[in-house]
Amino acid sequence: MSDSFADIRFVSGSPTEDEIAVIITVLAARAAAQRADTPPLSLWADKARLNRPALAAGPGAWRASAMPR
Repeated sequence: MSDSFADIRFVSGSPTEDEIAVIITVLAARAAAQRADTPPLSLWADKARLNRPALAAGPGAWRASAMPR
C-alpha cells in the first residue's frame, strides 16, 4: 500500500487491491464532479484586481501618483 492512502481505513474484511482501486476511483470521480459543479469566479469577484500597479520612481513620480491614469 502506498502512504498516500493512509487516511482511508477499512474497518472490516480484507479488500483486495482491485477493490481498493475501485473505491479510490469512485471517490476521485465524485470529488472531480463536485469541483466541476462550482461556477467559475467572475472577474468582478477576483481579488487580484484590487492590487495597485507599481509606482515608478523618478522625476515627476510624486505628481504622476496623484493624477488619474
